[in-house]
Amino acid sequence: MVGEPPISLNQAHLAEIASRGVPVPVYDRARLAARIVHIGVGGFHRAHFALYTHELAEAGSDWGIVGLGLLPRDAEMAAALTGQDFLYTLIEKGNGEPCAEVIGSITGYVHAPDGRDGAVDELIASPTTAILSLTVTEAGYSDEAEARHSFDRIATALATRRARSAGPLTILSFDNIPGNGDAARHATLSAATRRDGELAAWVQENCTFPNSMVDRITPVTADSDRTWLLENAGIEDRWPVVAEPFRQWVVEDEFAAGRPSWDQAGAIFTDRVHDWERYKLRFLNAGHSSMAYLSALAGITFVHEAMAIRAIQTFLEALLYREAMPTVAAIPGHPREDYVASVLERFGNSGVRDQIARLCIDGSAKFPTFLIPTIVRQLEAEGPIDRAATALAGWARYLGVIDPEHQAFDASGDTARRYAAAATGDPLAFLDYKAVFPPELRGSTRFRTAFAESYRRITEHGPISAMEPETSGQRTGDAR
Repeated sequence: MVGEPPISLNQAHLAEIASRGVPVPVYDRARLAARIVHIGVGGFHRAHFALYTHELAEAGSDWGIVGLGLLPRDAEMAAALTGQDFLYTLIEKGNGEPCAEVIGSITGYVHAPDGRDGAVDELIASPTTAILSLTVTEAGYSDEAEARHSFDRIATALATRRARSAGPLTILSFDNIPGNGDAARHATLSAATRRDGELAAWVQENCTFPNSMVDRITPVTADSDRTWLLENAGIEDRWPVVAEPFRQWVVEDEFAAGRPSWDQAGAIFTDRVHDWERYKLRFLNAGHSSMAYLSALAGITFVHEAMAIRAIQTFLEALLYREAMPTVAAIPGHPREDYVASVLERFGNSGVRDQIARLCIDGSAKFPTFLIPTIVRQLEAEGPIDRAATALAGWARYLGVIDPEHQAFDASGDTARRYAAAATGDPLAFLDYKAVFPPELRGSTRFRTAFAESYRRITEHGPISAMEPETSGQRTGDAR
């Protein structure tokens, strides 16, 4: 703050920080018990699960979190949090002025790269630990080497827990994949089986793996965020986290060793998590990916800048309301229309400055889950598919004409680019990419025609014009 010396964030300085108008923990952090061990403390965890737990601590809960880093790269987070008594600042950014709050639910952090399994065992096998939560990203399940690195070490700790008769445990995934609890169960049981068949049986009997749907846009922390915090709140924070105001957590109520009342902080406990997943996948995630490559081709940097362009906004509205929404079962009390409206509003948030480049990461993994199911269902129903076809054509064009050095990461990048290069001569060559396009699409004359026509419009008229219905009159594949 102008004219005042900066304050280093730590426990001793909380009162001084509060005097400057920034909310800080008012509970005694020393009374928080290490009931939750979280693997993969990053931006999303600190903006989401740790916030829910912090708010319950404000209401009297004694559940605390100990962070656990298993990878060498986690050393940076360990140093940042340890140097601040495990406190950090959450900066929420909407369309108005940002606001900051100090979060105190993380009370410890153990960095245990290879060779320090004893520390991992002690945390996970402790009888006070009731929940082992995870944010290990999609690669932590799909990449064999990375999955083995994490889950083999978890299995070793579970063997110690079994030997000590430390009781049941909930293993709770916060990763952004469908059926994240089922994925965590499969990875854990596979690791347990590799170690000891009897351990796998113990896990089956003593561990639960709730599925959950999690949602909050959390951009990577930038130096400008640290500067804003210093200049506007006078706080020196090594690693603040930035997020939009919106947050959501929908989870199955299957906790083997108890839980606090997270519903008091807004969590939704339900047996319809998979329906909520479809809401998110086909509305929010599909909306992001469908605008990403077309916007990147147009040279747009931020999501809110894209949403300020009428052609992009109306394109997304038609995609979500007319194409995606009819393919998703409605959840009683939570209308599909309301969810879509909230997604469009969030995309227009100018404060969070979410980057188009972030949305362009790994289309090969995203489109088969986010968008392809909508097209398959609409082909079955003879419904509209034009906007979805345009989104996929935009992806093909992006891969085919943008310098690979300037493209966002794609785990299947070389393969995807090979098909995209062929598509510059014959757009339909891209549909030979069988890892993305199932037989229902490759064999559909209607979809092939819509895709080729969309690719032609992007090439001849540019991505923005290609999103406008008037480009070619009544658009192919959309007779409604």
